[in-house]
Amino acid sequence: MLRAVEPPSSRPWLSRYAKGVPTEIPAPTQPVHSILEQAAELYPNRAAVEFMGRRTSYADLNAQVDRAAQALLSHGVGKGSIVAIALPNCPQHLVAFYAAMRLGAIVAEHNPTYTAVQFAHQLADCGATHLIAWNKTLEPVAEALRQTPRLADHLRTVFSVDMTAALPAIKQLALRLPLPKTTALRRDMTVVGPVVELPGVALFSWEAVTKWSPPLGRDVPGPDPADIALLQYTGGTTGVPKGAILTHSNLVANAVQSVAWVVGIRPGEETFYAALPFFHAFGLNLCLLIPPLVGGTTVVFPKFSVDMVLAAHKHTPATLFPGVPPMFERLERAARQRGVSLKGIRHSICGAMAIEPAVVERWEAATEGILIVGYGLTEASPIVGGNPTSDDRRPDCIGLPYPSTEARIVDPDDPERDLPDGEPGELLVRGPQIFAGYWNCPEETAAVLTADGWLRTGDLVVMEPDGLLRLVDRLKEVIVTGGHNVYPSQIEKELLLMPEILDVTVVGVPGGDLGEWVAAAVVLAPGAKLELEQVVEWGRQRLSRYAIPRELFVVQDLPRSQIGKTLRRLVRKQIMDGAAV
Repeated sequence: MLRAVEPPSSRPWLSRYAKGVPTEIPAPTQPVHSILEQAAELYPNRAAVEFMGRRTSYADLNAQVDRAAQALLSHGVGKGSIVAIALPNCPQHLVAFYAAMRLGAIVAEHNPTYTAVQFAHQLADCGATHLIAWNKTLEPVAEALRQTPRLADHLRTVFSVDMTAALPAIKQLALRLPLPKTTALRRDMTVVGPVVELPGVALFSWEAVTKWSPPLGRDVPGPDPADIALLQYTGGTTGVPKGAILTHSNLVANAVQSVAWVVGIRPGEETFYAALPFFHAFGLNLCLLIPPLVGGTTVVFPKFSVDMVLAAHKHTPATLFPGVPPMFERLERAARQRGVSLKGIRHSICGAMAIEPAVVERWEAATEGILIVGYGLTEASPIVGGNPTSDDRRPDCIGLPYPSTEARIVDPDDPERDLPDGEPGELLVRGPQIFAGYWNCPEETAAVLTADGWLRTGDLVVMEPDGLLRLVDRLKEVIVTGGHNVYPSQIEKELLLMPEILDVTVVGVPGGDLGEWVAAAVVLAPGAKLELEQVVEWGRQRLSRYAIPRELFVVQDLPRSQIGKTLRRLVRKQIMDGAAV
């Protein structure tokens, strides 16, 4: 049972918590798979998952996990085995994840749309012995094996997943019809044509090995809470993909913290929309771990689609929607234009990037619920904290640290020196959700994780007078020009007010004696034209002289991550390579 305790003086933000939020959570004593087992006991007949109209109860989902765990065990998976998963959002992803957790295996999550080069790096880095992959992913995996034959030294078994097997029977039959719509859907969801061969690796059908498997014996030991559960790849604070080591305790603690934070969540009654990818830390926490913790139904979308989300909301209305800013903006606009009601979405959680206050205002008006902005990073499982679910929430702030979470704002050049309130500094955090380090990267781990458990986030924040934290920028992305620190996000905010600019990313480029100078890559509004002189004139009225862009690059679009975050490193590389002109 969660209980409130007296707030220690070292955490003054606790006084800003919404009423009913505990200041501490109990230390987790259960492994990840027990979350689903408990849900199956408490809510056996409630729908755990809905996918394209097909519903699966908690009792059925848990039974599928039991069979899948036995199938994995019979193919050599055990405690400590590295099981890579490269799947879109689908019921098979949940089953595979929880089955591996039950055996005490270590899951390594991967984006199923990766290239052969990306798969080769990550599969080699984690040392996976087994891979559970979407059948459309097998081609780049096969190419990765051809490019890097040593992968076959440890990757012994691959299970191919056909997403269409999770569809309702009527839709499976419809996919066989030679109609343009069904043909397109079939090509989107599964391989059309011969199965790709994998050199040196045994290939099995996931559906075949799990359907007829007996359930796992109760005598098979599971993991301990302190065991490693997940390798979640992230660019971290250096940009080089590394596997963040997350334990069962880390993941369970962060899920419990999130549930405690959302005041008014109703066990056994909530409906979550899983439009965020499970293979990303944000989607994994909000859409894969939290729903069974509260007996919620998860409506699973194979990818984010405005049409699919609005159609689903008509027959299975969402009550809790986690997403990123572009999702909220596009859904609200489409719903308004089509006359579709978004009412019923009581809680929405936004992360990954800044959201415009006007978008929040429109979303809350349309849903009659609340939208809170949160903050996190993969190394924190991934949520550090968020805005309170009260009238004190502010979309321009990242909010308050979670229960059982400590925070400090320090001098980036001297992390032992705490800075006074109101002065920007690097955010350090400590709590039960903080990771154990980077997989096989001791030097990188030592650079961000102190001996006493503080994580250096690499983010610059400032504490506002009302006690909420506001993100200033990424420490690694700050532009130093002529001795001045320039924060790209602040410049972007001002440039987005120009009617000619649809999207913008600001980066630093070599600037001679100045060190760097400011460059802006912009996507123009339809029919618009823009010259550097116009940007300079606009900046003179709103920015410090040294923060005004000195170079302007017009681009067709900006590179973004899977969840929509602009990849500044790639923008800078394109500019330096001359590809952004």
